[in-house]
Amino acid sequence: MKLLVTTAVVASALLSGVAFADGHLPLRETDGIADRDYWVPNEVNAEGKLEALQETVGANAVPFAGTLEKPIEIALIYPSADTSDFWARNYLALTKRLDQLGIAYKTTEFASRQVEHSLQATYASQVEQDADLYDYVIFGPSELAIQADNIDKLAANDGFSTYVWAFHTPLKYLKNQPDVWFDFSSAAGALTMCEYMLGRLGEGVTMAMNRGIPGITDNQRSGDFKACVEEKGGWKTAYEHYGEYQTEGGFEGTTLIMQAYPEATVIHNANTAMAMGSVEAQLAMGKEKEVFSTGWGGTGLELEAIRRGELDATPMRMGDDVGAATAEAIKADLESRTDELPLVFLGRITIAHDQMSADELNALETEAFRFSGVGALSR
Repeated sequence: MKLLVTTAVVASALLSGVAFADGHLPLRETDGIADRDYWVPNEVNAEGKLEALQETVGANAVPFAGTLEKPIEIALIYPSADTSDFWARNYLALTKRLDQLGIAYKTTEFASRQVEHSLQATYASQVEQDADLYDYVIFGPSELAIQADNIDKLAANDGFSTYVWAFHTPLKYLKNQPDVWFDFSSAAGALTMCEYMLGRLGEGVTMAMNRGIPGITDNQRSGDFKACVEEKGGWKTAYEHYGEYQTEGGFEGTTLIMQAYPEATVIHNANTAMAMGSVEAQLAMGKEKEVFSTGWGGTGLELEAIRRGELDATPMRMGDDVGAATAEAIKADLESRTDELPLVFLGRITIAHDQMSADELNALETEAFRFSGVGALSR
């Protein structure tokens, strides 16, 4: 059971449960809501709560105001055995922010690979059965729909608080919503990039796109960006190439674009791999100065390409925000302030670009990985 359970916390939890059970979500409706089996953040977040938590996460830690009889117990169920360092960085950010907050903790990790859906389900059942051992459960689903029943089961348990990592689309059909979803929003990044590009390049631009794989991520990263610049800036799209998020796809798409669509002065790339392939193709053709090239994510490879003058701009995630925000949510829970939390937290996304000085780029990278460290992780 939780170490600190107050009347306020119980009341807040009961009210939340009633709201979900009675169908009081969404708080507001946006375009396309009837066609989705999930809600988007601005449909379920109360006004100002996301921005307040983002501000807290970006500021210096304010220590926990209470006392604990013993360390909190945290179970982490996530596909951290995969190559991606997303999970490891989140873990480091979580634990280091808890250290800053003065909250003592113990963690138990249940690791799997992204494709090991059944193993992750087994872990979820084990943690649910051992509910009295944990105060907080962090669940990074191997895939959202496949693990929906397990999210529901964990969220229904009153013995611990449940947080979901790496998704920001609460499923409508869950009977029990987790306490908070933590992620970065490709849609929000697309709109941030749109505003930057319109301000930088103006109206009436012709672009081409190296898109990823048809689906929600590319629909947001590429589709939302395209719709925004076309609607607000009168941009035209000469060609769209699906490069499947692979370096080769970015290379092939860019080669084709520069040969067949010379009127395109901007090339959009929907992830780091395709951006690197695009840069490689431009260098091979000696045309790297003829187009404005963008990436996605603000990874180390992209920042190095910007420093070399090969990539022009990229939406950059403040990568450690998810873990740090989870620590702040734990603190809010311990201080009986769960009513201040959004249902969906989105990490900050800013634009890194070639007009920044070396010091500015370094500062941005340091901020993004302020807990987990700049450079490759030792794993």
